[in-house]
Amino acid sequence: MPVLTVEKPLREKLGDEGVDSLVRLINQSRDEQKRDIIEFVVEKFERSLSEEIGSLEIRLSEKISNLDTKISSVKADMIKWMFIFWVGQVGMILGILFAFFK
Repeated sequence: MPVLTVEKPLREKLGDEGVDSLVRLINQSRDEQKRDIIEFVVEKFERSLSEEIGSLEIRLSEKISNLDTKISSVKADMIKWMFIFWVGQVGMILGILFAFFK
């Protein structure tokens, strides 16, 4: 916090009590101004942050939706290939059994 010095002519006109009151008034004013600036900056940051979070949520939901679609597609392909594998295995086992019992 900067130190305020009051020049001699003003100190002579106001007196010690007047100078002390003036310094307190200036300090109070500066503290209020600092609080107002901080409050303004915090509000602006919160607004900006909420907008960014909103756009992030939208992008994230789109990505999740695309991912769900891809997973469904891969799942369908896996089921198809598993069925083909099972049919091939059953065919091989039946072929071996027919060959064995003939």
